Formats: sequence, C-alpha cells, structure tokens
Amino acid sequence: MQMEKKDIRALSKEQLRDFFVENGDKAFRGNQVYEWLWSKGAHSFEDMTNVAKATRSMLENNFVINHIKVDTMQKSSDGTVKNAVRLHDGLVVESVLIPTETRTTACVSSQVGCSLDCNFCATARLKRMRNLEPGEIYDQVLAIDKESRLYYNHPLSNIVFMGMGEPLMNYNNVIKAIDMITSEEGLGMSPKRIMVSTSGIPKIIKKMADDDVKFKLAVSLHSAIDETRARIMPFSKNFPLKDLREALEYWYRKTKSKVSYEYVVWKGINDDKASVDALVKFCKYVPCKVNLIEYNPIDDGEFQQASEESIMAYIKALENIGVVVKVRRSRGKDIDAACGQLANKEAETI
Repeated sequence: MQMEKKDIRALSKEQLRDFFVENGDKAFRGNQVYEWLWSKGAHSFEDMTNVAKATRSMLENNFVINHIKVDTMQKSSDGTVKNAVRLHDGLVVESVLIPTETRTTACVSSQVGCSLDCNFCATARLKRMRNLEPGEIYDQVLAIDKESRLYYNHPLSNIVFMGMGEPLMNYNNVIKAIDMITSEEGLGMSPKRIMVSTSGIPKIIKKMADDDVKFKLAVSLHSAIDETRARIMPFSKNFPLKDLREALEYWYRKTKSKVSYEYVVWKGINDDKASVDALVKFCKYVPCKVNLIEYNPIDDGEFQQASEESIMAYIKALENIGVVVKVRRSRGKDIDAACGQLANKEAETI
C-alpha cells in the first residue's frame, strides 16, 4: 500500500534544507524550493524552473503541494469579487475581495464550515468539516492579491479573518499563515494591516496577548447582555461577558492595541434602550471602536435588520462617551458575497 505523500508546505525552511542534505544535495536547494513554494506561489514542482529536473522528480516522489483552486469567481456591480475556493480534498470555502477607492481587502476563511453556532450566520449552518492548513489560508490571500493587481492595478492592502470559521478555533494554523503572509519570504505585508475577528474565546485572546501578536483584534459582540448574547450566539453561554471583558482588559494591558467590536442591531432582539446602555458600559472597559453592521437576512426568521432609528440611538450614545462608531453597509449584494460571521459586511478599516 502506497504511503500518502506529505504536503511539502508543512515543512519549515530548515526541514527542507535537512531533507536535501539527507538526500545527497546541497542545503541551499531547500532555500530555492522554499522561495518557490511561498513568495512565488508555485502550484506544482514543474513550475520550479531553476531546479534540476531530477530534483523536481525526487520532490514529486516524496511530496505534494496541496494548492487551492479558485473554482468559480463572481464579480459584483460594486467591484466586490467572491471566490469559491476548492481544496485538495474537494471541500469548498469562500474568500472575498472587497475594494474601496483607496485599498483592497481580502476576507478569508479559516475553517471549512464553522465550530460555532451563531444563529444569524449562514456559515454556522454548515457543519465544521476541518480546519484549514496554513498554506490553504495563505493561498486565499495570494489569489486575492493577484485579483487585486489584475482588476485594480495595485497589490492587496488589507486582510480580515471574517470568512468561514472561527479563527481562534484554528489558532496555530492561523498564526502560521499570518507569519508567512507577513514574512519577507512570503508576501511581506505589515501585521498592522491584518485583523482577526473572533466571536470571543477568552482563553485564546489571552494567549494572543502573551504571544505578542502584532495584528488587530475584532470581536463579534452583538450584545453586552449575557442572556441576549446567548440567544444570538448560543455557544457564548460557555464564555460569559465577564470572562470576555477580563480577557480584553488583559489584551489591552499587554498589547496597547484597541479592540474593534462588530455589532449587528436586530429588530426586537437588541434594539432596545437596555441593549444600548449595556454596550455603552462595555465600551468603557478597554479603548475600542464599534462597527455597526448592516445585516442581510439569511431567511424570514427572527433575525431581521433593525430600523435606522435604532441604529441612530446606538450612534448617539456611543459618540456621547467618545467612542468612534461607524456603520458598515453591505457589499456584493448581487452576488451574495458573504463574509462568514458577519454576512456581507464592508471591509473593516484597519
């Protein structure tokens, strides 16, 4: 029985160098191949034109490159581009390119399906099949960077982890992907241009602070009242707001980085004065900004967009205590370009 080949991108540069030395070649060959895999985004060993044919054959015999394939691409009338990304095992995730006048943002997925059960989110209705590997996350970004150059004549400027999945439930792979995205051997992007959005896992938020990450943090909050939040996001019963608050205070003490709260206002759920007052109180714990997000209903159920009057009540109350608040309008409505957790939101300003 033939052994399954390992994805070569699971190897570090040092491991690649060791592989070549162990097989009678020079260590520098590992550097060459590593460059092809990451900064040049090679899809196959045959792409590695400055590597000897015999060496390419040896790599083919020992490894695979589990590269993604953009199965279908839809372009909205507002310029938003949605990719249906097919993985090596046939599973599909989505990534979205969101343009503005001054930049392009990639909204990428971290899991196939989602580990959580947010009632308002289309992705949560999909069973989590598996975590994405670092290379699969990286490939989404690389594909959108190419689309940005093709359609908008400039490289990708920002990345948000707001696609399918809960990034902190795939923490190690997300961190490895970000390390490569920000490495000069990868895409060389600044971590300040990357935002990871979580539904709020206190233990991992603290770990991120301890790991001294340099990217930005967003939290899908949606209510600062435990009972209401549990109605919106049932899993949050395991992560009460007092624990989330403590984790965010820890995050800010360690990183001095503001938190962004993603917040959808729904009719009859969190559009009352008590909900506004609770959010105002929660925003006083750590320096933050709030993005109020226009919601595109996924069905005719209980989650429906609140009135403009309700949105204005939030804006006025938050601005009264000096919190920067922005309203994010939907993008790509004509192609249903959903960004996982938050459904069709405009890109975060990082």
